Amino acid sequence: MAASARDHNQLLSKVPQVTIFFWLIKVLCTTVGETFSDFLSVNVGLGLPATTLVMGIAFAVVLFIQFKTSKYNPFIYWLTVVLISVFGTLVTDNMTDGWGVPLEQSTIIFTLLLALTFLSWYASEKTLSIHSIYTFKREVFYWLTILFTFALGTAVGDLYSEQLGLGYLKTGIIVLVIIASVFIAWKLKLNEILAFWIAYILTRPLGASLGDYLSQTKKNGGLELGATVTSVIFLIAILAVILLLAVTKLDLIPRSEEVKTGGQQTGIKKVWMQSVSTIVVLLAVGIGGYSWCSNHLVPQVDSSQTTLSGQLDDFIQIESGIQNSITGNDWKAAKSGADDLEHNWDKSEPKLRKIDRKTWTQIDGTIDNVLAAVRSKNPDAGKCSTVLTDSLNVLNSSNQ
Repeated sequence: MAASARDHNQLLSKVPQVTIFFWLIKVLCTTVGETFSDFLSVNVGLGLPATTLVMGIAFAVVLFIQFKTSKYNPFIYWLTVVLISVFGTLVTDNMTDGWGVPLEQSTIIFTLLLALTFLSWYASEKTLSIHSIYTFKREVFYWLTILFTFALGTAVGDLYSEQLGLGYLKTGIIVLVIIASVFIAWKLKLNEILAFWIAYILTRPLGASLGDYLSQTKKNGGLELGATVTSVIFLIAILAVILLLAVTKLDLIPRSEEVKTGGQQTGIKKVWMQSVSTIVVLLAVGIGGYSWCSNHLVPQVDSSQTTLSGQLDDFIQIESGIQNSITGNDWKAAKSGADDLEHNWDKSEPKLRKIDRKTWTQIDGTIDNVLAAVRSKNPDAGKCSTVLTDSLNVLNSSNQ
């Protein structure tokens, strides 16, 4: 009788079975979360605040529909994941670019929020298994956890790939190695729920690194497919896999299959020991990697240098060149100048941010505005001139 009740609950579960298709769509969704937010903010020219508002509203509407459904629907569920990946990315981007919160602090904040969510979830429900999402409370915990995993993954990915200068491809490879290690540990009897959530968190920086590597220019170490093409490719791939699952129902558990919502049959004490040990190892790897990158990849700065004075000549020259190209109605040259501006700014980020984080954040915001205006599908000369003037004013005042 108890087994029958468990099977019935599983059939009404609001999330899919974890199969290879689950992880495939998850990585595709996280990639879209990175590229589609860039597409709306830069390519469409909405800017970060407007993009966040639009995607926040879209996410809220779809999440409401997801809560109203009585059982797992692949189209609604994965659309929710796509939108929460975009929104989670934008939350971190706003904290970094809009509010000037250091990525180190964002990483710590979202780590603590995620840990608090897990503890509250377990204290309330005595399980963290996604196979048990068939009550309203558990679904609230589930989606809150998902949001924090995306925000945390964005912060960690940006911290290592951009701020510490590790690069998108190397960051993705390192994350993939860690995920593979977790998989091996699971095969060696690491608690399956613990292994699932670690892998779920890490697929965010993996997908983001993949998205950046495909979309970024070759100057920035990418394949230069662009945010638009990359987003379209992955959205089509997501839709294809979802259609496959909707037809075959490979991500549903048959009624006759018994579900162990408690994960592997390990004692509570053993699970806690595994959890603590795993967290210690991940912290050691993360902090050790941060220290190594800071000492070997980030250019060392003279302790007497506390301002960006004299460090911004190249960016002033590039933006002046873009401005002249726009005045001469040479948009091809202006867009090429925007590529040079982004490449040189990203390349100099580790050093300049280390010298003066606050001023760097201010300049970074104005450069983002320049890139969005110049790269717009139908760029407006007046708007481009205005944002360039604003950016040059900040650069010149900071360079004195």
